[in-house]
Amino acid sequence: MQKLSRRQQDNIQKIDTVSYSNIQEAIKTLKATATAKFNETVEVHVNLNINPKYADQQLRTTMTLPHGTGKTTRIAVLTNDSNFNEAQGSGADIVGNDDLISEISQGNINFELLVATPEMMPKLAKLGRVLGPKGLMPSPKSGTVTTNLTDTLSEFKKGKFEYKADKTGIVHISFGKANFTETQLLENLTATYKSIEQNRPSGVKGKYFKTLYVCTSMGPSIQLDLAAFE
Repeated sequence: MQKLSRRQQDNIQKIDTVSYSNIQEAIKTLKATATAKFNETVEVHVNLNINPKYADQQLRTTMTLPHGTGKTTRIAVLTNDSNFNEAQGSGADIVGNDDLISEISQGNINFELLVATPEMMPKLAKLGRVLGPKGLMPSPKSGTVTTNLTDTLSEFKKGKFEYKADKTGIVHISFGKANFTETQLLENLTATYKSIEQNRPSGVKGKYFKTLYVCTSMGPSIQLDLAAFE
């Protein structure tokens, strides 16, 4: 068994309860465990009572946090030459057509979000094996297939992001940075919970939420009592 570092041992001692019934106390403890030498990302991991192999139990949607994620997203746009100026003027980091498709097919992916106009989707079909596993395939549902590049890019630049449940029914979301204030993290976490709740798949029977944990990227998991959000 791997030996815990002194920092890890100290962080575990800061968690003085099995499950927090007060969100503010959990956030306070969360920030206290952010002891790495960099500004850690703050994450929430939610286990849901869903089976994503069934279409009516899949969760995939977008949201914008009240205080953003603290991260700048590098966006690529795949579109016709006539839309290049609009895309570049709206903040796209990379804009391309067939040249961009060629780069992607060779595995050269230096972006974190891909936005496409509808007429480009047939060309993207052959890149499903490259983009799909990375969660980068544009789709109308996630808002990444659009005819309005200006508004779409503006929303994503302001912090809009997509999230989905993995194949085991767990949602993993970054909801800020360790240097955010307690209030900012609390409001971001509450907004995240509400978004998941409001997008409950139609096929879910009975209890929807199973467990919810928060942590920093290098810190221990902190469980929250689900009743804290009610």
